[in-house]
Amino acid sequence: MNQDLQPFSAIARANPIGGWEEFLREGEAYLKTGTGAHARAKKAFTPEILYNLVAMAVEKLVMAALMQRGALPYNHTIGDLVEAMETVFPAEIAGLKEQLLDLDRYQEICDLDAFKIRPPTPAEIPSMLALAEELRQLVHHLVTSAEGGPA
Repeated sequence: MNQDLQPFSAIARANPIGGWEEFLREGEAYLKTGTGAHARAKKAFTPEILYNLVAMAVEKLVMAALMQRGALPYNHTIGDLVEAMETVFPAEIAGLKEQLLDLDRYQEICDLDAFKIRPPTPAEIPSMLALAEELRQLVHHLVTSAEGGPA
């Protein structure tokens, strides 16, 4: 982490950041689209497109959980999202951390000099969708436990 940046705990707010519910709905919609397209073997939904739907679902779901707790990540890479989740929900994200970080190996696009994209194989898609579903369930648990009831 850059030493000039404030720790997440210093920038977290006590109240939810407005719009977190929309992020939750959008994350669920991306995941539903990917899961449905994969189940119906839609040819238009290539492994690359399904990967990107999973990545968008992960980003939106994580953002919903963080915003609901008044926190934001420094950036929206999977690594930054996981780092923010570790700060706000360390025990809860521990079991998913490495799998989420593995998603970054398909698109290493932050360093323009070392830009790499490796399309996932069709065989890798079911585990990505399962990971996103597990994250969805975790986020639902987190936001409902913070609110004291169902979201």
